[in-house]
Amino acid sequence: MTQNKDLSDLSLLGSNNEFKGLEAFPNKNPNRDYTVTLTTDEFTCLCPKTGQPDFAEITISYIPDEKIVESKSLKLYFQSYRNKGVFHEHAANKILDDIVEAIHPRWCGVQANFGIRGGIAITVDAEYSKE
Repeated sequence: MTQNKDLSDLSLLGSNNEFKGLEAFPNKNPNRDYTVTLTTDEFTCLCPKTGQPDFAEITISYIPDEKIVESKSLKLYFQSYRNKGVFHEHAANKILDDIVEAIHPRWCGVQANFGIRGGIAITVDAEYSKE
């Protein structure tokens, strides 16, 4: 049987993993352009009209400036969409806006590939460039 002492070193399992905001950490190479790409195939949200689930693969690519997105907070951010009604186009653009607000990258692109629904798949590409 599992004992309480077996769980003492586990900090995330069973903890309150509620999304509290995208977190970031300092970029140690701010003088260099390089691309960070984050992908999930587990993004879900709801159709705002029917409440039916929608599934997507989301890819975020960005050139960091001073900050880098922390991946655990991004995972919790994605999970916060699970019970939200949102059109595909709005979801992709909101994700882009929230990433830009959190880390102020030099450039960022979000691609949202939503699964087929009613015989049609939708892919949304949204992009931001720092002036």
